[in-house]
Amino acid sequence: MEVILQEDMNDLGLEGDVIKVAKGYARNYLIPRNIAVEATAQNIKAFEQKRKKIEVRRLKAREDAEGLKRQLEQMVLTFSHKAGEEGKLYGSVTSMDIASELENKGISIDRKRISMEGPIKILGEHEVPVKIYPEVTASLKITVEAEGKSEE
Repeated sequence: MEVILQEDMNDLGLEGDVIKVAKGYARNYLIPRNIAVEATAQNIKAFEQKRKKIEVRRLKAREDAEGLKRQLEQMVLTFSHKAGEEGKLYGSVTSMDIASELENKGISIDRKRISMEGPIKILGEHEVPVKIYPEVTASLKITVEAEGKSEE
């Protein structure tokens, strides 16, 4: 079944895209939640008229994402945790910790956009990718140091 997306979806596409999905997925999830409409001739014609507004909105969102990317790549987040002799943390630094630290610095990013393979469990510097917008990914520097080290 073909549908027209009414909002950006990470796995499917961007607003205004005509995509092919399973009938059940469209009828039971996308259409009832107003994420998509059926791709009838009338709906396609209506979206063609809206396309210019959608393109302007996409361009603005991409420019904002590029600005946020530059801001994140200049930033270094530092976390202090208790660690053992070999540099292994007793806890870990998760995407939720990173998101809350960014929130404290005035940057609101959903923790699901922070792409970590797993929590950080060792001391040192780490690079964490942050997906800001489709095709715009920032590399955020994270420094994990042993608790009490910065006070010496």
